[in-house]
Amino acid sequence: MFIILTCIPLIAVGLISYQKSFKTVFNNSKAAAMLSADQLARDLDTQFIDTRKLLEISKNTQVLHFLFSQEDTYEDTKQILRTMDSYRQTYKYDSVLNITMVNLYGRGISERKGLFQLEKNPLRNPHLTRLTNNPDEVLIIPPSDASVLDRIDGFQYSNTNVISIMAAVKQQITHEVIGFIVIDLDDRVVKQFCDNVTIGATGFYFVVDSSGTPIFTPSTLKASAKLPLPSDLVHLLNGADTNDTNYIDSTEGKPKFVYVAPSRMTGWSIVGYVPLQEIVEEANSIRQLIIITVVLSFVFAVSLHFFISNRLTHPLHLLKSKMQLAASGYLEAKVVPTGNDEVAQLGNSFNIMLSKIRKLLEQSIKEQEEIKKAELRALQAQINPHFLYNTLDSIVWMAEAGKNNQVIQLVQSLSKLFRISLSKGRDWIIINKEVEHVHSYLVIQQMRYRDILDYEIDIEPRLNPYPILKMILQPIVENALYHGLKNKRRKGLIRLTGCIENEEDIVLTVEDDGIGMSPEKLEQMRDYLTNNQPPEQTGNEVSGGFGLHNVQQRIKLYYGDKYGVSIDSIQNEGTKVSIRIPMSGGNI
Repeated sequence: MFIILTCIPLIAVGLISYQKSFKTVFNNSKAAAMLSADQLARDLDTQFIDTRKLLEISKNTQVLHFLFSQEDTYEDTKQILRTMDSYRQTYKYDSVLNITMVNLYGRGISERKGLFQLEKNPLRNPHLTRLTNNPDEVLIIPPSDASVLDRIDGFQYSNTNVISIMAAVKQQITHEVIGFIVIDLDDRVVKQFCDNVTIGATGFYFVVDSSGTPIFTPSTLKASAKLPLPSDLVHLLNGADTNDTNYIDSTEGKPKFVYVAPSRMTGWSIVGYVPLQEIVEEANSIRQLIIITVVLSFVFAVSLHFFISNRLTHPLHLLKSKMQLAASGYLEAKVVPTGNDEVAQLGNSFNIMLSKIRKLLEQSIKEQEEIKKAELRALQAQINPHFLYNTLDSIVWMAEAGKNNQVIQLVQSLSKLFRISLSKGRDWIIINKEVEHVHSYLVIQQMRYRDILDYEIDIEPRLNPYPILKMILQPIVENALYHGLKNKRRKGLIRLTGCIENEEDIVLTVEDDGIGMSPEKLEQMRDYLTNNQPPEQTGNEVSGGFGLHNVQQRIKLYYGDKYGVSIDSIQNEGTKVSIRIPMSGGNI
């Protein structure tokens, strides 16, 4: 929007400036070119006005007598020639080549030839006939009509083209035409202008008559050069008395500018013909200057826009990136605010928010750790009363049987077992102690179920120093005894093994060769372990194993969902329970 609001006025100003400057420069260039043509037309008119003063010779008494009578003397002829010379000396007519006078009978006199007699009737000359019919008219005959004029005095000019001024000589009283006067001018007056005056680099001037036919053209102009069409010139010549004196010719090639300046005295017109590109060359230079100015202004505006936008948006982009880092969990992504503007205040608020979030998270983590510890202790508390109930039941049974020594041994083993399980309030013990704890438990149970229980313990020695949550193996061994061997009704074996897999995990296994489980029962137990659903207790049995659920929940609570308890069983063959924990877990 900033660029649009900046550039549209620049472009508008540039276009308006170009249009104004183009129009002004074009009009000035056109006016300058037309002024030259007008000046030539005025010079031409002035030349012919001055030259026409020689027509006053026709009013001389001796001239009138010469033209009217058929008799003359040598002195009369000399006097007429002296009169012509005096006029020439008075007005300094350098361009006048000859003055000729002739009467209706073909008798005449001229400066160059003197007295002469025409062989033909002068009235056969169309120009003289025209003057006879229009005695007040003055004719100006261009060089192109020399063949028609057929020189009245018979004199021919070598290497010179002439313009002739012709007028009728009238008798002073009756105003009847008694003869004609002809003044021959050197055409270089006009020719030099066409040759020497140019428009632009390739433009030129030429002279046409009233019908649009070219009379004078530049000497350098090739014969094949195309001049404006006569119809176009006639259109301009007809409008010469109005403002319609120029037009753009686009009929062939590049556009040309054509204009006309009329000569009032001769009836001719000065025509200027120049490529339009040369007329508007200065306007094009101004256009280029305006374009360069607009482009530079545009570049400056865009650069200024990006500079200002960057200054405004850079802190926002920085704040955005810090917020994205914070949203991804990196709460150390603080903003370093600069200045005192709204963005800096927002950055300060963001830093305060992150500080409060960190404190809340730390507080939440501590609370979760306390909750986790409380849950672990609650799970252990659930196991201990269950085990204590079973053990005390065994002691009561043996005391009732009168086995006092065995009761003493059993109580000592129970004392040792509980001493290890207490472990000064710690939740973690080394695997070696956990195995010793299970061994004490098996000793106690074997004293009670000597006829049905045998056990084996095969733990790799390198596992001994690794930490483990206490009371992990005892509930599994208890389930193997009560739900496997006890229901078998004959002697069975409980085997405890331990190993390391992939140098990452510790796998502890409790196997029995008891009655096992049916496929339906096994699937139900696996669902309980997978869905973390506690089994229902019915009577004296735990449907699916109360101890298995507690062990599974404790392992997942601390180690994560990747670890836990898995169970396999075949009905009437036995059950295998595996416990998987990481080697790196726990603290002693």
